[in-house]
Amino acid sequence: MQVDFYHLAATPVERVVQRIAERVLSDGGRLLVVAGDEGVAGRLDAYLWDYAPDSFLPHGRAGQGGEADQPVLIGTSPDPLNGARQIALVDGIWRDEALAFDRAFHFFDDTTIGAARAAWKTLGGREDVERRFWKQEDGRWKQIA
Repeated sequence: MQVDFYHLAATPVERVVQRIAERVLSDGGRLLVVAGDEGVAGRLDAYLWDYAPDSFLPHGRAGQGGEADQPVLIGTSPDPLNGARQIALVDGIWRDEALAFDRAFHFFDDTTIGAARAAWKTLGGREDVERRFWKQEDGRWKQIA
């Protein structure tokens, strides 16, 4: 399984998740987005509805019904009620349940960088995990590890 670590410095998490969700969907996949805080989940939900007047990113919230039908599902726990094989952890908290997916996206910022470093080190000892580290430079994402 692959884990992509994204250090958020200049771009809000909502925008990065939107772009990743579009890629996952264009490849025929499904995505589970996990935010342990309802406020973060609600902000992400609102952004995905309104980010562009000429775009539509189909998604829903866990607990509102129809979860299995949602290509992108936003929830507060890592339960793939939509059958997702890819997970985005958007609140800076690593969850070992993400290892049950094919791919995980772990987003963190300067306030949660210590926990991200600990997760990076822990996952480095696992043969079944391929880690990638992404950092934004000059407005573009660059893989640095």
